[in-house]
Amino acid sequence: MHNLTIANFDHDLARSLQQIRGNPERLHASRAHVERALLDGKAYYGINTGFGALANRRIDDSALADLQRNLLLSHACGVGEPVPPAISRIMLGLKLHSLSLGFSGISWPTFELLLTFWEQQITPWIPSRGSLGASGDLAPLAHLALPLIGRGRVWGEQHDSVINGAEALLQCQREPVKLAAKDGLALINGTQLMSGYGVYVLQRALTLMRNADLLAAMSLEALQGSAQPFDARVHALRPHAGQQQVAANIRRLLADSEILDSHRDCGKVQDPYCLRCVPQVHGASRQAIQHAIDIMETEINSVTDNPLVMDNGDIVSAGNFHGQPLALAMDYTAIALAELASISERRTYLLLEGHDGLPRLLMQDTGVNSGFMIPQYTAAALVSENKVLCHPASVDSIPSSLGQEDHVSMGSISALKLLQVLQNTEWALAVELLTSAQALDFRLPLKPGAHVAHAHARMREHIQHADSDYEVGSDIELCAQLLREGALLAPDIL
Repeated sequence: MHNLTIANFDHDLARSLQQIRGNPERLHASRAHVERALLDGKAYYGINTGFGALANRRIDDSALADLQRNLLLSHACGVGEPVPPAISRIMLGLKLHSLSLGFSGISWPTFELLLTFWEQQITPWIPSRGSLGASGDLAPLAHLALPLIGRGRVWGEQHDSVINGAEALLQCQREPVKLAAKDGLALINGTQLMSGYGVYVLQRALTLMRNADLLAAMSLEALQGSAQPFDARVHALRPHAGQQQVAANIRRLLADSEILDSHRDCGKVQDPYCLRCVPQVHGASRQAIQHAIDIMETEINSVTDNPLVMDNGDIVSAGNFHGQPLALAMDYTAIALAELASISERRTYLLLEGHDGLPRLLMQDTGVNSGFMIPQYTAAALVSENKVLCHPASVDSIPSSLGQEDHVSMGSISALKLLQVLQNTEWALAVELLTSAQALDFRLPLKPGAHVAHAHARMREHIQHADSDYEVGSDIELCAQLLREGALLAPDIL
């Protein structure tokens, strides 16, 4: 199977899953080991025993199908708002990819029906709360699997409605599957909720990091800041990779700037930190995010089931389902993203103060007009909320399963918070885009660097300069959409 990467995740996953129907040998071999184990008279966790605190209860062969069905039903106890459909689909794809590696022993009929759901765009409806991020994301994955047996819910075609699992089976002209031994456990053991959120956020973070550099350059141009702090010689003396990458990006963005040339001999000694320390702050966030990507790429190409069915037929109970690597990575990814929002808000504030010929609040006729005063409030509120959300979930643990599962990662909470921090950061940067573009208008006819000028022009195709107060919120949302789509970025801004 092909390895999955974050940058090309959608393509990599589609290519991997397309190959499974024509190459199911590993799945069949793994399943054969389970079938043989059932004949040797020994106890195997979750295959012919109970689960968790009931691991010492041996189950009669005649009840093994009921055992797996009951596992899905009993563990489907999630609550709260649903996982976003885009992330639910990622979870489904990641579960299929992990099972296809051939160490879970799942039966072909169960796997094949799950694969059919993927191929026919049937997306499970999954409550977002209920996982401790340790024994796999048990509750969310139970909800993901319920439609296989005609229970649970899935999203409607436009993801604006919900239908039950029985209707979903009718749509694809299939019958509920009869779970075989080990099937239910293979379906619900795994880190796919945590890793699904992680993949989704990190994909967007790759674009967000580049946008952060672009907006820093746009604000620096509007504020007539200095390009000296981005001198390559400076960063060679403290050669953190992220710091050097950001400095190089800013140099590209500022190249051929008429605005910079116009005040090259102005006598200003140095700029505030939110401009001068962009490479150090953005660069640190970049490196933290890149480390999280490395962790996530290892995870999504791993087997996180329990027990594991080895190539030689050994069935080994272990702890690959524990979410600690993801919990830690997502907690510090949230911190890294929050810092991008924090320094962005400081640049937004600076743009409003009336420096170097800019009108205060970025509007000529203030008093009757409030100008861009209140968008900065919005950015400040988002930054403040991020500070609360960045308390690490991974430092917590609550014993469960009567003490059998006595240390848990809480990685699912890390994941849910991370998505909100990402959204808040995108909105905070959208406020900076709106204000820095407004400020740049006052530098005309002088032009900024070519990349900044391109981004400014693209933004102005959608949002016009404001001469008086108007309903700003819709433009903040539009700016956020432009940033998410990478619509303002040039290819060589890495």
